[in-house]
Amino acid sequence: MKVCIEQSWKEVLQSEFDKPYFRAISSRLHSELNAGNIIYPPGTKIFNAFELTPFNKVKVVILGQDPYHGPGQAEGLSFSVPQGIKPPPSLLNIYKELSSDLGVSINKDGSLIAWAKQGVFLLNAILTVRASEATSHSDIGWQIFTDAVIKALSDGRDGIIFLLWGNYARSKKALIDCNRHYVLEAAHPSPLARGAFFGCKHFSKTNEILISNGQGPIDWTL
Repeated sequence: MKVCIEQSWKEVLQSEFDKPYFRAISSRLHSELNAGNIIYPPGTKIFNAFELTPFNKVKVVILGQDPYHGPGQAEGLSFSVPQGIKPPPSLLNIYKELSSDLGVSINKDGSLIAWAKQGVFLLNAILTVRASEATSHSDIGWQIFTDAVIKALSDGRDGIIFLLWGNYARSKKALIDCNRHYVLEAAHPSPLARGAFFGCKHFSKTNEILISNGQGPIDWTL
């Protein structure tokens, strides 16, 4: 797999691309494509989060688990779907919390690219999936890579705000130096969490931290 990734990330992660596990990921994806499987997101979008949010521009990390596995949904950004695609249930709940927290109007569009361009790194722990098969690539090595990404941010930057929603995201807290960074935890926005996500106020809390550190707040409107 030819890795087309933004230059600052390429420099930080170059050693990962040379490791056997990453070559195994590439081999697995090629094998599945050659067998006629459909993989999401499309190859040009696998590293979209990295492309839109360079290493030195990351202010906030929102960690997801797995790309959407429906046609046209995955665009390489956690929780985001392309313009014109109906927002999935978890994203709708994110919008509801955003509206409750900051009074932002609930958007009918599901693209979070505007957040990514402001420094919100929308990282899925698993970067690909077979069509219609949720978590089908959870065993091919992506989590080794994305754990290295989280560790690189923790070790190489200061003052990043990590938003960990749900038990899976919370399990990554061990990779983060909490003396150098901020970690905000909440239930997952999925309807399966029965509304436990609501009231976390992570959007206003994030901006309060950014402002207190002399950084510009995120414009969460879409």
